[in-house]
Amino acid sequence: MLGWFRKLLPREDRFFDLFERHSRTVVSGAEAMQNLLAGDDVDRWCDRIVELENEADLITAEVLLAVRRSFITPFDRGDIKDLIQSMDDAIDMMHKTVKTVRLFEKREFDPLMCDMGVVIVEAAKLVAEAIPLLSKPGANAPRLTAIAEEVMRVEGRADDLHDKGLKDLFKRHGKTDPMAYLIGSEIYGQLEKVVDRFEDVANEISGIVIENV
Repeated sequence: MLGWFRKLLPREDRFFDLFERHSRTVVSGAEAMQNLLAGDDVDRWCDRIVELENEADLITAEVLLAVRRSFITPFDRGDIKDLIQSMDDAIDMMHKTVKTVRLFEKREFDPLMCDMGVVIVEAAKLVAEAIPLLSKPGANAPRLTAIAEEVMRVEGRADDLHDKGLKDLFKRHGKTDPMAYLIGSEIYGQLEKVVDRFEDVANEISGIVIENV
């Protein structure tokens, strides 16, 4: 009964504009990460990711402020907070990867790291496709569910690349250059966590669909 009553009330749809802005920022961050891992002007792409992470933080702050100020929200306030925070966590992890790259002055990256960059972009674009569909979660439930499942599969591929990357690192550096192994494994771990954060977003999306169908 309460669900039907909420549907009759005017909603604050500015949330969806903010969600979409954030998702576009995250996609741009993922593309910058892919370029960084290609070794193409590393400093430039590091700077770009930092810039985008700052933009994403500002959008997140706008969403949280809107949650406090809005009388009626398009779906549960807790879900709104969890969704935007999980999206923000993804670009925060990209920023953390940049810090590691800069700390150890990395300029070249393993082919499997580059492959993980491709996977990160794929996951980011899937999330960006899903976000506008949340304005009508019931009508768009089949596609939203399919996107969430695809993100899970992408995350599984990232896990495989992570494991293969660590094995390759150990073969090449495990006995001869432990520092190279440690630095490489740290970067692989952070790249895997970026995709894990997109999986968190997919889980939030699935929860919203379940609660609003």
